[in-house]
Amino acid sequence: MRIIGGQWKRTRLPVAQRPGLRPTPDRVRETLFNWLGQDLSGWRCLDAFAGTGALGLEAASRGAASVQLVESDAALVAQLQVLQAKLQASAVRVQRGDGVAALKQAAPASVDLVLLDPPFDGDLFAPALQAAAKAVAAQGFIYLEAPRAWTDGELAGSGLAVYRHLKAGAVHAHLLRPVAATTE
Repeated sequence: MRIIGGQWKRTRLPVAQRPGLRPTPDRVRETLFNWLGQDLSGWRCLDAFAGTGALGLEAASRGAASVQLVESDAALVAQLQVLQAKLQASAVRVQRGDGVAALKQAAPASVDLVLLDPPFDGDLFAPALQAAAKAVAAQGFIYLEAPRAWTDGELAGSGLAVYRHLKAGAVHAHLLRPVAATTE
């Protein structure tokens, strides 16, 4: 696995063998950053279920001003810290903890891009989306990776709508926006 764009383009990322760890495929990451634009200069990002860090590090590689990587697995956190030091990624902050709790602790409307890739076998999707909807800026984005497609009807209660969607194998990649941003 590699970072596909920005200052760390082609940098290899280690992938630990962990139950339920599914690094976002290169093709999906490439599509996501095509949707967002290649330059994320000044963006504030929060990767709530960082895993390998591929999504958050891709954002940092493309100029994000701050990237918070939150991961609950201690071994993955240690791996992320080593990678952060190797890349000299001063904009990246690695935190061990609960992704939903980190989103709830974020100041309202303080994040430009929330990255959500929770374990597919858990029940974290709804609480993560609720918390992300409060943390994301009015013109911001939420990336959601899930085992199924989420509809605007399901997302309406969180004040979110689907902006873009892609199915790649067993993964559904969604780019969501606050409803107010989609009506402008």
